[in-house]
Amino acid sequence: MAQSYFAEGISGEATFSMYVREYPPDRGYLVAAGVDDALDCLEALSFDADSIDYLRSTGIFTTDFLYSLRDFRFTGSVRAIPEGSLFFTDEPVLEITGPIIAAQLAETIVMNQVQYQTLLATKSARCVQAAQGRPIADFAARRTHGTEASLKMARASYMAGFGATSNVLAARRYGIPPTGTMAHSYVTSFDAEIDAFRAYSRMFPDRSILLLDTYDTVNGAHAAVKVAREMEADGQRLTGVRLDSGDFDALSRQVRRILDDAGLDYVRLVASGGLDEYRIESLVTAGAPIDMFGVGTRVGVSADAPSCDMVYKMVSYDVRPVMKLSEGKESLPGAKQVFRRFDRQGMMSGDVISLEAETGPPGEPLLAPAMRDGRRTTPPSSIGDARQRVADGLSWLPEEHRRLRQPNHFPVSISEDLERLESQIRGRLTAALSL
Repeated sequence: MAQSYFAEGISGEATFSMYVREYPPDRGYLVAAGVDDALDCLEALSFDADSIDYLRSTGIFTTDFLYSLRDFRFTGSVRAIPEGSLFFTDEPVLEITGPIIAAQLAETIVMNQVQYQTLLATKSARCVQAAQGRPIADFAARRTHGTEASLKMARASYMAGFGATSNVLAARRYGIPPTGTMAHSYVTSFDAEIDAFRAYSRMFPDRSILLLDTYDTVNGAHAAVKVAREMEADGQRLTGVRLDSGDFDALSRQVRRILDDAGLDYVRLVASGGLDEYRIESLVTAGAPIDMFGVGTRVGVSADAPSCDMVYKMVSYDVRPVMKLSEGKESLPGAKQVFRRFDRQGMMSGDVISLEAETGPPGEPLLAPAMRDGRRTTPPSSIGDARQRVADGLSWLPEEHRRLRQPNHFPVSISEDLERLESQIRGRLTAALSL
């Protein structure tokens, strides 16, 4: 496409809008994540000599076009909603305006960064909601789809409200508290389970969490009691025990009883293994005495919704509004703004998608300038600021839209000016098709 634009002399400015057409199953909101990474990618978008040599070797591209890529960089502008903001279907997460070749080449990289991280942040936020204040840690690194994905998961989940990660590189890179416990292999490397517990507690007297289910969870709990009492004799305290398999509800009650009967009410119960928001909600609702959750695979790959219908559509070219008419995939023309309204209690009450040039209906505008001439105009959001936006957004969103199952869709409408423009463009295109 870029080579064809170049050959045809098509170089006007285009605006592309990126948004989600339909919610993934059971979602009533989405958490914007990866926006800052997308902007970083745009700043770095260029072609080095090795890349141009490869393109030449394919035999697909002309010499003149390849020559033009030597000085290529992204020179457009971007408006985006801030990292960690809640958004809803049809609302632009970001809009890119620039020379059409540059704006078109941006599509894959920005969608790649934002779509995946948005899925993870949304899934993680739902887990935080289900846990009802109980801490959650990210244990997903082993089964995410690649090492880079594991870093994105750690960041997105912390932004959404998790308290720690087992991914030490992510902890270092993003300033997330690191956490971790022993594995079953650690226990089986000792002749006796209790020897493993003793060795671990000697090494980490202030943060030992003992894994109980390598052989038998109840027997493991009794062994943990012995180690905890030995630690008390040395002036120390066992931090916790972990359940990783079986009936978490029934086992947590048994283990809690064993610990309490031994006067170890301070020892915390951690559950991990196959958890997601649905299982967490079920355990919390049932009153299972679990103090903390470690979540991994099902959240790290967003197992029930591994993709969302995020799209990147041209909405204007050379000042001319454009749109798609494809059945079920229609797009709205023109660069846009989103205004968010709140009721008197401070709760979100509805969003209005308007044209960018409109003075706007009452409400808070969500899209803000983020890049001009290919350079960022604002620094990246700190992970703390993004984390606070998620927490604030969820506290302002009515419960009916936060439900984990069959939530009501948040009201999103379009302004009269946008509706009028859409009707005009649709009419013009329909008329042209009939000629």
